[in-house]
Amino acid sequence: MDDSQPHFLNDVTVELVKHSASDTDVLWAARVSTAGEQSLDEIGKDPERSRGLINYLMRDRHGSPFEHNSMTFLVSAPIFVFREFHRHRVGWCLAGDSEITLVSEKGHVRRRTIAELYRLWHHGVEDTLPRIRGGVSWRAKAGKWNAQVRLAGELHYLGLHDTKESAESAVAAFRAANPSKRLRKLDSVHRNHARCYDETTLLASRAKILDVMESGVKRLIRLTTVGGKSVRCSIDHAMLTPDGWRKAGELKVGDDLMVAGTAPRPSEGLVPPSLRRGIGVWTSMQRLRLIKEADTCYVCSGVFPREDLTLDHVVPVAADLLKALDERNLAPACRPCHRKKTDSEQALAKRGGKISIAKPDPIASIEEDGEEMTYDLAVEGPWHNFLANGVVVHNSYNEESGRYRELQPRFYVPGAERKLVQEGRPGKYVFVEGTAEQHKVVTEAMESAYRQSYAAYQEMLEAGVAREVARAVLPVGLFSSMYATCNARSLMHFLSLRTKSEQARVPSFPQREIEMVAEKMEAAWAELMPLTHAAFVANGRVAP
Repeated sequence: MDDSQPHFLNDVTVELVKHSASDTDVLWAARVSTAGEQSLDEIGKDPERSRGLINYLMRDRHGSPFEHNSMTFLVSAPIFVFREFHRHRVGWCLAGDSEITLVSEKGHVRRRTIAELYRLWHHGVEDTLPRIRGGVSWRAKAGKWNAQVRLAGELHYLGLHDTKESAESAVAAFRAANPSKRLRKLDSVHRNHARCYDETTLLASRAKILDVMESGVKRLIRLTTVGGKSVRCSIDHAMLTPDGWRKAGELKVGDDLMVAGTAPRPSEGLVPPSLRRGIGVWTSMQRLRLIKEADTCYVCSGVFPREDLTLDHVVPVAADLLKALDERNLAPACRPCHRKKTDSEQALAKRGGKISIAKPDPIASIEEDGEEMTYDLAVEGPWHNFLANGVVVHNSYNEESGRYRELQPRFYVPGAERKLVQEGRPGKYVFVEGTAEQHKVVTEAMESAYRQSYAAYQEMLEAGVAREVARAVLPVGLFSSMYATCNARSLMHFLSLRTKSEQARVPSFPQREIEMVAEKMEAAWAELMPLTHAAFVANGRVAP
């Protein structure tokens, strides 16, 4: 098969790559409230009783016992499927009052709660330019308070009043009837960048926010550190620790979380000139051995011949002298990226002062903290983390990036069984079979467009255009891959909306392509948790 030529596929793939999920997870979680630590001894003693308990929990909407499990799927599907799929990213969720640290291009920092970000992202932002001017003033000659306002260039007199309170009430009533702020659909919040951290150097950076999601009502825990940082999240939310990413529910008091901190800026004065020259000579000697004839710049991901690459210290020498002679800290960098990185490091060294880094902070307490609506962010790579209440957390959606790898020519074309014709009005329509001629038109049109767009993509790459620019010509029918992690409760929410079933208490009308993904995920889940799946179906396919 020629990997440079477009391939046309009419099915999706879903692979369960890892899991810790079984019906017993539900049973012990439910029985711990009455049996305590002896709940594990009850598992498996009475299968019929276990079936009845799971059915009771499902029927009466006791949701939290269904959250003590985890499944990770590798999904390969057209990009347009993921534009719907990511709305169901569940499990890794934050409370609405979590403050997200935003950073401007000039380095200015501000904070918004994630619930506020969600509202502004999806419903617009307030225009704070006043449309009403004026107010209350004292008229000495009349011995009264005058109330007047100007609206859209026209002056409105609201009369003279004996008391200031009366005049202010008149103005307030006019303002209430003529609000001074308008709600506009502005895209300014869509350009926000969140504080993130390089997981190799732990230095602060910024990442573009790609989406803000409402993730449903979840059970929360509160993690509080010795340094006073506190974050409320679901038990599956990923937290950065010195040992890598761990789920919040797996942590215990005394474990370290990585939180926002500062450190002295690196200074060239800390490294004697003779030692710096020696490090430079040693680094040059490793060049032929560590850089391939054609290799990838670790900064921009571009591919260059060896003569256009140099070895760079990922963690700067001045920042950590112990890594100066560590081969694992060396990576190929193209000359422009190396020059830019070196200049920025030298500028930091000359200014002195502090730099923002992530540093460990032990957990002082872990508490249950109720249930409420939760939210999540999607941020641009390569690190996919952001700062919430000063704690470094991870987003829950990882799709392959067209910025960092060349996208492969795999495109979606509907199969012969795909219904093509929509009949009825929005909200009340059905899809019916297409004719052979319609299928032919769809197939030929899509394949032609795919070939043309991928040829344009390849042409730009060969001309040296960055991948993140060249990918703009590729259509949403391109296949992509994604890791999606969920628990049984969140998966049931997804299935209730993204599958069509006669057994569903609430009808759903999903797009067929995302339903194909949902069907494969449901089949894998049904094998892992047959009692839970049966209760879900028996109770109208409604998530607890």
